[in-house]
Amino acid sequence: MAGSSKAAVYSAIFANTAIAISKFVAAFFTGSSSMFSEGIHSLVDVFNGVLLIFGINRSTKKADDKHPFGYGNEVYFWSFVVAILIFAVGGGFALYEGIEHLKHPRELTNVKWNYVVLIMAMCFEGYALRVAMKQFNQTRGNKSIIKALRDSKDSSTSAVVIEDTAALVGLSIALLAVFLGQVTGNSIFDGLGSVLIGILLISVSLFFAVECKGLLIGEGLMQVDIDKINKILDAAPNITEYKRPLSLYFGPNDVLVNLDVNFKDELNADEIEASIDSVESQIREAIPAVNRIFIEAETIRASRKNS
Repeated sequence: MAGSSKAAVYSAIFANTAIAISKFVAAFFTGSSSMFSEGIHSLVDVFNGVLLIFGINRSTKKADDKHPFGYGNEVYFWSFVVAILIFAVGGGFALYEGIEHLKHPRELTNVKWNYVVLIMAMCFEGYALRVAMKQFNQTRGNKSIIKALRDSKDSSTSAVVIEDTAALVGLSIALLAVFLGQVTGNSIFDGLGSVLIGILLISVSLFFAVECKGLLIGEGLMQVDIDKINKILDAAPNITEYKRPLSLYFGPNDVLVNLDVNFKDELNADEIEASIDSVESQIREAIPAVNRIFIEAETIRASRKNS
């Protein structure tokens, strides 16, 4: 998964670098506020991609004495930083630039530069989004894109999907703003386009930040996966009772599951060990992301005796 995520992020970095350069060139020759805001947006996306790669690399570090469960959460932390940057730098700057342009309108010149760059940018962004969606769809299933993004634990790929989608929408806004400005001769549309791009980026960043926050503070398996574990425990012939499974994500493919179960009293050590091995193998087969399983035995019966 990490390798696939890297492919999506590298594609986004390449596309956004080319787009940022072309947008700034166009903004210089045309004086377009919307184009300049889009240039800042693409520049932020490039830096965000670098941060995501850094987070992915950090998350693959092996566990040590200081971090016995590894560094998987690094990717969630840096994804959260990306969300903050989209909000503060991308959205905030675009909003500021748009308001300034509305207060002090500037006439656009050499408008054809904008059209050429915006169409080129849409092609680059479309390619980057296609690569990200190809990876994203591998785990999406039949869910809607919004629900899949909310349920996804691969925040780096989700970040690229969200950023590139927002970029295409932003480019459409900028294209419409330039067109309306040219047709009407009113430069207010250019500033308005920049404001709308800022609102778009702020909205996207808030959505992504909320999703990253859930993973950072200790999000567990979804109910559908918990139901799979319950089904396995219900079918285990040597388990009589169990508490609700506890789980925790340490990375997109690094999940801890803790089980509190009660085995039949007449079982010997070898039979209990065989039962544990069977349950663990079934859980790993049903939920491949689970790679740490801890089973506590007889806690239920002990707590019942003390009550």
